Amino acid sequence: MANLAKSLSYDKHSFKAASGRPIDLVHLSRQSLGDPGLEEEILRTFDQLVQTYVARIREVGKSDTVLFNLHCLKGAAAGVGANSIAALARSAEDEVRGEGALSGESMADLGMAVEEVRTFIASLLED
Repeated sequence: MANLAKSLSYDKHSFKAASGRPIDLVHLSRQSLGDPGLEEEILRTFDQLVQTYVARIREVGKSDTVLFNLHCLKGAAAGVGANSIAALARSAEDEVRGEGALSGESMADLGMAVEEVRTFIASLLED
């Protein structure tokens, strides 16, 4: 996986690596200091965390609880290079602050981005 990350180019102005992958593997490699075992551990942990945060957000409780979980999701996604999730979580935070709740459309967009990233993680970890 580390060799793959080194071969990818990155477009700083998009949410994804220039390769179109849902996780910026160059960023992930930098975060893990190029250690493939650590990259796998980070991805496995992120896959579990993202499921937890999204489930909590879907429970639609108090806006403070939703904001907390969106913030956690945003940080975790940014840490691994899942930039589309981080951007959607940031937008969702703004929506909750402004509207008092998260719209069904925003939740669906976030859910689709999460599934795309989870599918990508599964494909990386099978190799």
